Amino acid sequence: MKIDQHTDPMTYQPDMEIIASDIMQQVLAARNAYDENAYTEADVKQALLQEHLTPEGLAALLSPAAAPLLEQLAHRAQAETRRHFGNAVNLFTPLYIANYCENYCIYCGFNCHNKIKRARLTVAEIEQEMQAIAAQGLEEILLLTGESPSMSDVRYIGDACRLARKYFRVVGLEVYPMDSADYAYLHQCGADFVTVFQETYDPDKYGQLHLGGRKRIFPYRFNAQERALRGGMRGVGFAALLGLDDFRRDALATGLHAYLLQRKYPQAEIAFSCPRLRPIINNDQINPKDVHERQLLQIICAYRIFLPFASLTISSRESARFRDNVVGLAATKISASVDVGIGGHSRESKGDEQFLIDDGRTVREICTMLTSRGLQPVASEYIYV
Repeated sequence: MKIDQHTDPMTYQPDMEIIASDIMQQVLAARNAYDENAYTEADVKQALLQEHLTPEGLAALLSPAAAPLLEQLAHRAQAETRRHFGNAVNLFTPLYIANYCENYCIYCGFNCHNKIKRARLTVAEIEQEMQAIAAQGLEEILLLTGESPSMSDVRYIGDACRLARKYFRVVGLEVYPMDSADYAYLHQCGADFVTVFQETYDPDKYGQLHLGGRKRIFPYRFNAQERALRGGMRGVGFAALLGLDDFRRDALATGLHAYLLQRKYPQAEIAFSCPRLRPIINNDQINPKDVHERQLLQIICAYRIFLPFASLTISSRESARFRDNVVGLAATKISASVDVGIGGHSRESKGDEQFLIDDGRTVREICTMLTSRGLQPVASEYIYV
């Protein structure tokens, strides 16, 4: 189904599954009501005294008033990380198996109007990539595609999940949103968790940035994690693409989205990513506005204090220096040997990348960094019986 910029981004299309949930309404109401300048240093200090941070406390920690207290946030975040995760840091790598996309997202290298080299790996080529990744000692993989149900249908993704189960203990997905039945099928094929970037939680800005394709429908994307849990997935990941809109409001909405869904599905494993905009092919001017490293660290620490048990990934979009510091404070998962093109792990690149990364260190280099900081690299912490 072709969806263009004249389609109301808040209206479901006839073939999209609608579930009974009021979480989106709660999140959008809180985002709209958030006055970041209403908080004082006293509010931030009071929030840091809370044993269990409330949503109002999260709002305080994300406010400008918390910026001068960043060191205190970092100390509290580090204490929570050590309490819940010890010194363990999980390793993984993404595997892009296709870059065909039917969406027109103006900031993304995969968007359907961007002139890039498109490719879709065959089953044999996917296995070749997985063999190259597994040979480095990794036991967790994140499978990604462009958002094209016609070129990367659910059966194709399912075949990739089955292959991944031969080589990895943990299989994650970052693909286009789908219905609960499709998530159930992919879970049966071997997928453990699903990550969906909402990009921005402002519906108006969302409509301005997503001009065509199924991704334009805001609520269908918003409720993807809940449909994934209904389909049996063990865990779900959340993220806003920081820099697209007001980053404090988007960070608050992301945190509340995860918080409310975890309360509704207490068995769910919760994960956060904190990606910032990165330059893309044919547009190297794309960069996050107003989201500098100190602001990013503030968000990461606030997430850790708010949901201390959540997994938190630090992206290869960031510099090695920043990643090294954050992984000692609040991040519990880090990517290594990253290649965001199609087919790059086996050194036979077949398609262009989605965005440009900053930190391209190998698994061995990441492990050396972690151990030098007194941290324990972990390939997988799951035991299947």
